Amino acid sequence: MAKQLGFHIDQNRCIGCFTCQIACKDKNDLEVGQRWRRVEEIAGGGYTRVGQGLQANVYAYWISIGCNHCQDPLCVKNCPTKALYKRPEDGIVVVDEKKCIGCRYCVWSCPYGAPQYNPQKGKIGKCNFCLDLLEKGEQPACVAACPMRALHAGDLKELAQKYGGTDRIKGLPDPSITKPSILITPHRHAAVE
Repeated sequence: MAKQLGFHIDQNRCIGCFTCQIACKDKNDLEVGQRWRRVEEIAGGGYTRVGQGLQANVYAYWISIGCNHCQDPLCVKNCPTKALYKRPEDGIVVVDEKKCIGCRYCVWSCPYGAPQYNPQKGKIGKCNFCLDLLEKGEQPACVAACPMRALHAGDLKELAQKYGGTDRIKGLPDPSITKPSILITPHRHAAVE
């Protein structure tokens, strides 16, 4: 397999501060309502009766999610104009705005909600792994901005060797659908599916 860039998220370090989401929105000058990276809270648990009282076993953790530059992307498969394509040299899924007709098939196809329709442009946009920064040897804006260093980017094989992780976790679609290029070190309460 050729090189595949992807993301690693350490949920034990993520504090749900939304800095990655804000950095992405700022760098890409996104319109109100558009989020190419978003932070979502997963919460659960409950209370159990212990004697005369209750014992809490509640939890909350976060998932920082954007385009996973999937190895088998449905957005690419379902784009009628081939505006979305996967770069062979690094596996990044990008949009050719000149070919995009704004039909939104990609929006409806992506189980992660990565492609976002921009009504002002009549086209879609999505994370492009900050290609302009990557070409300068820099990290994507979301990774560079993370104050807890919970988000990492790089070659998926190298990320797996360095951090381990899984792509099967509560809150995300079944990875067999698109083979996402994401690894998560799960929070202690995260149900690895």
